[in-house]
Parts: sequence; structure tokens; C-alpha cells
Amino acid sequence: MSRRCWAEGVQIWVDADACPGVIKEILYRAADRLRIHVTLVANQMLRTPPSPWIRALQVPGGFDVADNEIVNRVTAGDLVITADIPLAASVLDKGGLALDPRGERYSADNIRERLSLRSFMDELRASGVDTGGPPPFGQADRQAFANALDRLLQQQRPG
Repeated sequence: MSRRCWAEGVQIWVDADACPGVIKEILYRAADRLRIHVTLVANQMLRTPPSPWIRALQVPGGFDVADNEIVNRVTAGDLVITADIPLAASVLDKGGLALDPRGERYSADNIRERLSLRSFMDELRASGVDTGGPPPFGQADRQAFANALDRLLQQQRPG
């Protein structure tokens, strides 16, 4: 397989504060293999492997600071890895692509439904209902993400 560089200027942004380590490892390998820039955005210092394709961007702590930084920097065609549904909606509005760490792609067809469900769950929690959380992240999730990332990057790869 040739080691062509990804489309000029297009990159992957990672909402890194809550991103599982195994997902970051998959992204590091993809960055080096496909020569695509991956930027992890977090409100804490992150260690990344030495690579010209991988960098970490530390932002100040605070509510949605990392999300806002990603939205401000993302451009059409960029890919954002996030479990944050409002962030994914903002990315889609800017012409970007969004994928969650469990391998589910956000799209214009599903984002409004996900936002509504998130709002409903927030209302339940605010009224005292224990809604639980997502299931533990497992091997099947890791594989689903790797497969979805590979499909998405192959679809978006130039020429």
C-alpha cells in the first residue's frame, strides 16, 4: 500500500478528555499509516507518541472549553472523534464528520434524534431518576470503532 499523505489540511480531531486509551492507540496507528494529522484536545496534559502526524492541544479547564476549541478549529471534511452529541452536531453543521468511540457515525439523519434523546435523559436525571450510564467499553466496541474508522477513512481518502 502506498503511503500517500491525506488530503492537504484535512485532519482528525479527538475530544480526548473522555476518549478511551485503546481508541487513541488506534488513531495513532492510523495517523502514521495514512499520514493524516491527529490532534487530541483536552484540558489536561496528554502524552502522545513521537510522530509528525500526532499532537496534543491542552486547553484551560472549564465547561465545554475543549469542545468549543474543536468547533472553532474544525473545517469541512475534518473528522472528529467524540461521544459528546452536541459537539458532534456542531461539527456536522460545519461540514465535518463525526464518529463516536464505539464506532457509531453521527449523521444529519440521526443527530437530531440523538440530541432529543440526550435532552430527555437529562430531564430524567434532573428529576432524580437514575438512568445509569453507558455500558463498559469492551473489545467489541474497540473493534467496531476500528472498522468504522477504516471504512470512513477509505471513503474519504483522496484519489
